[in-house]
Amino acid sequence: MQPGPGRRRIVDAMSWSARTFARNVSAQALAGATEPVYARLRGWIVDTVATRQDFGIDYDHPVGDQGLFGPDSVTWKIHADFPGMMAGGIAALMLQTLHPRALAGVWDHSRFRSDALGRLRNTTMFVAATTYAPTHHAERIIDIVDRMHARVTGETPEGEPYDARDPHLLTWVHCTEMAMFLEGYKRYRRADLPRHIEDAYFRETRVIAEKLGARDVPGSAQEMADYFVSIQPELRFDQRSRDTLAVLDTMVLPIPVAGVSRRMFLGAGAALLPEWARLRMHRSYRQRVIDRGAAESLSRIGPVMRAAMSQGVGVRSAARCGATRDCLNFD
Repeated sequence: MQPGPGRRRIVDAMSWSARTFARNVSAQALAGATEPVYARLRGWIVDTVATRQDFGIDYDHPVGDQGLFGPDSVTWKIHADFPGMMAGGIAALMLQTLHPRALAGVWDHSRFRSDALGRLRNTTMFVAATTYAPTHHAERIIDIVDRMHARVTGETPEGEPYDARDPHLLTWVHCTEMAMFLEGYKRYRRADLPRHIEDAYFRETRVIAEKLGARDVPGSAQEMADYFVSIQPELRFDQRSRDTLAVLDTMVLPIPVAGVSRRMFLGAGAALLPEWARLRMHRSYRQRVIDRGAAESLSRIGPVMRAAMSQGVGVRSAARCGATRDCLNFD
């Protein structure tokens, strides 16, 4: 069935700035970008996602320390893909708005509403450290986060108690992140991942959640799917959920054409959401069309971003372990 005139106008509008921007940038960059071009893009990206706090993480020493996973792991490969991780992180934040007790902790105890980018940066730091840092640093960062969680307690507006150390809530947050990181990789890097690779990813990464105190953490793709079915009765999309998503919609990025970049990543993240989440969030036909356009844009510009970020902590950590950058790819 062909869309009606109104829907055709929406589809026609998908020559929107994010799509045009991605097409032009990727075409120019792939046609012959030089290292200075990549360096400038890398600087913009790092300025956006890098935390402003110094956590003293040394990704180069001690030599031989493989951290919590190591170069033979699936986790190193999935988490090395910057476009997929960024979009997946956005999708995870969107999913997390659906759990009222988890959202209450963020609402009452964080600066998310005034500094959404700061929350994104801290999440990026935590994922990078627990993935690639030497064992001591990874466990130290987990301990820092656990001590921060100890201060996050209270009640929802409906009077439900919450505690950020609650194993149930820790499992929820972990599952939203790992499920969306994997979806991001499959959507923007490699769609044909074998099921045993997906199972290995969930089996490996649950160690992080368990070290924070989570319990009954899914360790396979099927267990993850079953988990999201089982938790449905606890979820809702309310005014706090809407307000949190509105904060993401207005997040200021410290880069050129920030509005275009924000719309691209938010839409590319929303495109990863499972259908049940889209229905709960009442994402309209127009929003879904824009999400698909944003996903296409990120797919176009993805190779440029990967080239710009080719000297990140993953490569440094591989060198620490005596491995080459090839350990960060499946092929």
